[in-house]
Amino acid sequence: MKERDTYSRIIAGTMTWGSWGKKLSKSEMIDLMQHCIELGLTTFDHADIYGSYSTEADFGQAYAESGIKREDIQLISKCGIQITRGRDNRINHYEYSKDYIIWSAEQSLKKLNTEYLDLLLLHRPSPLMEPHEIAEAIDHLLQSGKIKQFGVSNFTPSQVAMLEKTIPVSGNQVEFSLTYDSPIYDGTFDDCIANNRMAMAWSPLGSLFREETEQTQRIKKAMVPLMEKYGADESQLLLAWLLKHPAIVYPVIGTTNKDRITLAKKALNIDLELQDWFVLLEASQGHGVP
Repeated sequence: MKERDTYSRIIAGTMTWGSWGKKLSKSEMIDLMQHCIELGLTTFDHADIYGSYSTEADFGQAYAESGIKREDIQLISKCGIQITRGRDNRINHYEYSKDYIIWSAEQSLKKLNTEYLDLLLLHRPSPLMEPHEIAEAIDHLLQSGKIKQFGVSNFTPSQVAMLEKTIPVSGNQVEFSLTYDSPIYDGTFDDCIANNRMAMAWSPLGSLFREETEQTQRIKKAMVPLMEKYGADESQLLLAWLLKHPAIVYPVIGTTNKDRITLAKKALNIDLELQDWFVLLEASQGHGVP
């Protein structure tokens, strides 16, 4: 993906900015946007469902009053998940009809107060996806300038290949961290490397700070000497481990804490030695490589 240089190497995720998390006020959102941009985190990751379909609008209202130039930031959003909160749905489901994809993208544009999305992702694969219908919707959005690029989120390599029979797929955003390393082994990142697709990782810190398990205990123990060696904290080592992968993974960080965002940016300067990378992998998996 030649255009991936457009995006900041670390992406600011907005899922917890609104009602699903910190419930930031307009002025707090503006302040956080500006802090991110000052650090070079110019890409903001959204989804229509965040905040039960309310966070895009909250962000958009703040952005409209921020004085931030549109050309100085990149906006990513996602569509396709239909939830019962915030909409009159009887059941959670996925919808990828042509009209719905176009309507959903246009709703995101209105809420975000922008004329285009840099990247639109299908949020999760549906068993009822029809590639040709999806392609018609995406072609319309691309040709009309409402989106610059199209990608997917949480798709398997075979699902991406199916879509690519009808429309180019520029990126795939998946769960990836030291505590959840499946994309290394299930072909997801192989596909990104082979096809020059942008790889993005949500929940890049994994479960290290959320759960106390044998796995996280092993990782924390292994990190002790590395923290001193690299002058880094645990979160920075987690990001450095992810950033070393040759798929050129773009972590989507979810924190709204300015200090944590600053630390995340500094992780870009950490180049883990090869054997240290495998020390952490072994700690995560509980065994050495074969």
